[in-house]
Amino acid sequence: MQMTFPEADAPDEITTERGRLLFARESIFVKGVVAMSGLPPADRLEVCFAGRSNVGKSTLINALTGTKALARASNTPGRTQEINYFTQGDDLYLVDLPGYGYANAPLPVVEKWQKLLKQYLSGRQTLRRAFVLIDARHGVKPVDDEIMSLLDSAAVTFQCVLTKTDKIKAADRTRVLDQVRKALAKHPAAYPELVLTSSEKGDGIATLRAIIAGLT
Repeated sequence: MQMTFPEADAPDEITTERGRLLFARESIFVKGVVAMSGLPPADRLEVCFAGRSNVGKSTLINALTGTKALARASNTPGRTQEINYFTQGDDLYLVDLPGYGYANAPLPVVEKWQKLLKQYLSGRQTLRRAFVLIDARHGVKPVDDEIMSLLDSAAVTFQCVLTKTDKIKAADRTRVLDQVRKALAKHPAAYPELVLTSSEKGDGIATLRAIIAGLT
């Protein structure tokens, strides 16, 4: 019986090299956007990274690009309060979305960037795939389900990326993966493969690079 939402296979040599070449290109910060009117021209494909505050979005982007400080990483939840755009070569944007859920910021600020997040996910025509990051230590939370439901309604394909897999004990791994798979089964926009990553150890980075390269 085929497993629902299996782990993505490691890419073959050709696909791995394609991903490596894509991310060997220069990665450049373009701008931080605080309103839909500030989005850069929709002149290329883009992939975005969404997740709860402090799930490791910025750290993952830095690991993908091999650039230590391209995306600002912080231990303070809610540091990313804008939609941050980065070019990856001439034909791809990487988009770091504001963290959702708990954030160490005044409520009006939180509400403003949550609204921007929803507007972006619902209205960006060049968005090829959203990567929804889930902390492997905690699994899918209700606020993650809300974002996944929004992606369902916007007909935006999303793929679940588990972060910080080096922080979870082997005994807890099966339990967390089962919980994540059950949660994803409710969402028609969910891409049917999981990507398990550790930005610290480098696990899954080549796989995610190859997946993104395959979308361009």
